[in-house]
Order: sequence, then C-alpha cells, then structure tokens
Amino acid sequence: MQSAVSVKDLKIAYGDHTVIDKMSIDIAPREFLVLLGPSGCGKSTLLNAIAGLQDITSGEVWISGKNVSWEEPKDRGIGMVFQSYALYPRMSVRKNLSFGLRVARLPKAEIEARVARTAALLQLDKLLDRRPAELSGGQRQRVAIGRALVREVDVFLFDEPLSNLDAKLRNELRVEIKKLHQRLGNTMIYVTHDQVEALTLADRIAIMRDGVIQQLASPAEIYRRPINLFVAGFIGAPAMNFIEGRIERGDGAAPVFLGNGLTIDLSRYSFRAVAAEGPATLGFRPEHLVLDGATSGLPTIPGRVAVVEPMGSDAVVWFDWADQSLSLRLMGDVTLEPGDALAPGLDIAKASLFGADGSRL
Repeated sequence: MQSAVSVKDLKIAYGDHTVIDKMSIDIAPREFLVLLGPSGCGKSTLLNAIAGLQDITSGEVWISGKNVSWEEPKDRGIGMVFQSYALYPRMSVRKNLSFGLRVARLPKAEIEARVARTAALLQLDKLLDRRPAELSGGQRQRVAIGRALVREVDVFLFDEPLSNLDAKLRNELRVEIKKLHQRLGNTMIYVTHDQVEALTLADRIAIMRDGVIQQLASPAEIYRRPINLFVAGFIGAPAMNFIEGRIERGDGAAPVFLGNGLTIDLSRYSFRAVAAEGPATLGFRPEHLVLDGATSGLPTIPGRVAVVEPMGSDAVVWFDWADQSLSLRLMGDVTLEPGDALAPGLDIAKASLFGADGSRL
C-alpha cells in the first residue's frame, strides 16, 4: 500500500547544527500520527518540512506518491492548522474560510458549497458573518481548522493547535478533532508536547528527542513497553518510577533484580533477548503496584506515606523508600495518611527493565 506521506533520509541542518538527522518515516493513508517530544526536539521542524515551510538539507518528502521535496506549500495537497490561528481579523468567518479558495480561483459555486460543508461539519453555520474578535478562543480555533478542511485534501497537518486554549476547551476540541478524523478518514499529522493529546488522538506516536525518533508505535505499546529510559520517563503522569540496581543469575536459576535491598524474581518478566547479568534500571508505573503486597504474593517495596494526592476517581500516593520517592496509584477513596507504613507489591510482568545504555531489556 502506498504511503500517504513518506519522509526519506531527511536531514535539516543550520551550518554545523543538525536539527534532524537522516530521518525516515512512512505514514499510512487515513492514519493519525502524533509527533511528540519536548521543546526543541525537532517535531515542528519536521512538520514544516512536510508542509514546505522549511528548507531541507538533504533527503526527500513524498506526499500521495509524489516527490514534493521542492514544491511550494500550495502545491503539496495539504491543509495546515497553526498554533496561532492565523485568521484575518478584518474578514468574516465566511471570508476567512473561503480566502484560499478565492486565491486559487475556484468557481464561486464550488467555494460556497465547500464553505457550507465545512461550516456544517464544525458547527460554524451561525457564525459565518462574525469577525474573529467576536468569537471565543474555541470558535476561533474551529475556524482555523475549517480553513484547512475547506481545501478538501487528503493530508492535514496540525502544529500544536490547542496549546493556546484553557484546559476545558482543550479537552472539548481534542474530542472534536478525533471525531473529525473518524468522520473524514484523512491522514493527519499532529505536533504536540502534551502526552494526553498524543495518547488519546494517535493511531501511532513518534516520540522525538534531539531530532531523532526514539520510538514509533501505538500509544499502548509506547506506554506499556517503552523502548528506552527517555521514552519511559517522558510518557506517563506521574512519571514512571525507577530503581537502580543490577541483574544477576545463579547456575541454572532464574535471573533476579537486586537493588538497594530489594530482590525481585524476574522469571515472569518478558526479556527482548536472553537476560544478561549487569547494571540495570527497573521501571514501573504507579498502577503497577498493588497496595496489599503481603497477600498478593508479589515482591514488596516497603515504605512510608509522604503525600496523598486525591484526583477524584483515584489518588496518587507518594511514599518514601530507601533514599527516594516512589508513586502508587489507587482507585476510589484512599484512607492512607502521611506517616503510614505500607508495603505495596510489584507486578514484575508489567514492569520494564533497561540496560546500562538505557535500552529496554
């Protein structure tokens, strides 16, 4: 199957500073791909290169089977939604939606039909004669999305479109964008630094760091089986717990993890290759701990409660163990108080182990 978008050996450099180095990625038709990473990782640069807003040093960009590496943005068959809305303040919503179509000299009847379809899709029908200053932040972002959709192309690019909105509006529009993708079935490439947006919207997530894709996989795979320490620590709120130690194994015995007084049998852990002895980091998410470790038959991590953070339907309990703070997620009402002793059990089958180089074991 032909990819909707292909990036082949892409390099972008400014003098001696390389922003993206030999990156390749294929994005399938109808796929929702999220580019996720910290500020400065190169995700917006990559999106702009696909859009034609960023010159490339070497490599190629293909869209719908065509090499568009040096095509103008208007000739690439894409629609783009910017963080800043990019609306014309003196134009009505109707004229903002139709502006690009008028520049392209489409027939008037076709322009009116596309604007009507887009306005209905985004519930802008009653706002067509208003100017941007008369709209709420969420309505302005809908118009910005509409300006991309009205082009009726196969590929849409989103550059942190929700970052300027408050939390409530972000949640609402995130759901609307997902509905749009389900309804339209277009290919969408979406840049964000917000992991909630990434995990809820994406078919696949490309996690980037220093211009390199660290892991490209489904949200579930990235959350459950992070490929390295960076991905493990970047995804999750609270972040994954980490304990430094080493893996050892006796003659014919199952490997064990030893760390600061802990001894954890690794016979239920799924290694990527044969387990080797040496330094290792044990990682586990707050929900991988079971409060009553003694009766669960799981290895326990004893400590004392430091802070309880009620979150409504659940709570995060921070407890002191050895010389560090670990987190535990509990559902429902939590009766623990600071100073209480606890010994949660760890389900090692759900945990992650990383070697000395940070790669998943």
